[in-house]
Amino acid sequence: MKAFIQDTYGSADVLQARDVGRPEIGDDQVLVRVRAAGVNPADWAVMNGLPYIARPVYGMRRPKAGIRGTDVSGTVEAVGNAVTRFKPGNEVFGSAHGSYAEYAAAAEGQLLTKPANLTFEQAAAAPMAGQVAILALRGVEAGQKVLINGASGGIGSFAVQIAKSLGAEVTAVVSTRNVNMARSLGADHVIDYTRDDFTQGEERYDLILDNVSNHSLSDLRGALAPTGILIPNGGRFDKRWMASGGRVIAGMVTFRFVSQTLRTFVMSTKLETLVELKELIEAGEVTPVMDRTYPLSEAPQALAYVGEGHARGKTVISMSASPTASMPEAAAIPASAPIPVAS
Repeated sequence: MKAFIQDTYGSADVLQARDVGRPEIGDDQVLVRVRAAGVNPADWAVMNGLPYIARPVYGMRRPKAGIRGTDVSGTVEAVGNAVTRFKPGNEVFGSAHGSYAEYAAAAEGQLLTKPANLTFEQAAAAPMAGQVAILALRGVEAGQKVLINGASGGIGSFAVQIAKSLGAEVTAVVSTRNVNMARSLGADHVIDYTRDDFTQGEERYDLILDNVSNHSLSDLRGALAPTGILIPNGGRFDKRWMASGGRVIAGMVTFRFVSQTLRTFVMSTKLETLVELKELIEAGEVTPVMDRTYPLSEAPQALAYVGEGHARGKTVISMSASPTASMPEAAAIPASAPIPVAS
C-alpha cells in the first residue's frame, strides 16, 4: 500500500511516500481501507516532535509511529477474531493508527459506523476536533454566555455549534474574513478581533474557550464573570519545550486565589464521546466545516498548510481527490454543501 512515512522529526519535508505492507491487525482490531483522513494540528506537532517534553511519548530521537494521521473514515477491509460490531464492507469513522495511508488499523472501540448524512471527507474531519469541543464544553448550561476565541478553526467551528446545541448564548471571535462564516454556524454575536478586543469590552462571560492563547491570563480573567470558567486550549507550539503547558501551570497557580476557575481536560478518544458527536451530527445540530481537500500524494502540503495556523474549519486528505484540489481561499463551507474537487 502507499503511505507517507517519517523517519525523523522536522517540517513536512520529512514525510516520504513509500510502498509498504498493509498493517497487521490484532484480535480486537479492524483494518480500514482509508477513504479520507483528517489533518489536525496535533499531527503537525508530532511530525515536528513538539513540544520537546512530549518526546518520551512520541519517541526520543525519532517517532515511534512512522505514519502520521489519526482521524479516519473508510470501509472495513477485515476484522480481528474478537471483533463483533463490524464486518467487511461497513462504512466507519473514528480514530486509527496512521491514516495517511491506503489502509490503517484501528481498535474496534475507536470506530463507529459513518453518519449517513456525511461524505467520507466530512466524516474524517469530525473525530478529534469534534470530541475536543465536546470535552471542553462539558457542563455548559442553557442561557450561559460562552465565548469561543478562535471560532473559525477546526475545534472552534465545532465548539460554536455544540455550545448552541446546549442552549448557550455564543460569541465567536474571528478575523474579518471569517465573520460571515461564524454567523452561519449560529453564533449569536461575532467579534472581529482585528477591530475589537473582547478582553477590553464590558461583556462578561460564563465560559471562555481559548483556542488561540493570544491574550494574557489576567486579561482573560477580566472578561470572565465572577464565577466564570476559562478553558485554555491554545497549542503555542512556538514554545518548543512546553508549548502551552507553562501557561496552564501559571494559570493553575493564579486561579487558586480567585473565584473564577481554570479548567483543563485531557483529550482522549473514547467511544462514548464519539457516540455523542455522531448523535449531534445525525440530528443536524453539528456539521463539519471544510476548508481544503488534498489527495494522499499531497499529504505533506496538507500538514504544512494546517501548521500555518490559518485553516478555516477542517483540512482533509481524500483518496478520491485530484492533485491540488482545494477550496477557494475566501469560501469555507458547511458540511451540507458538496466538497469541491478539481477536475
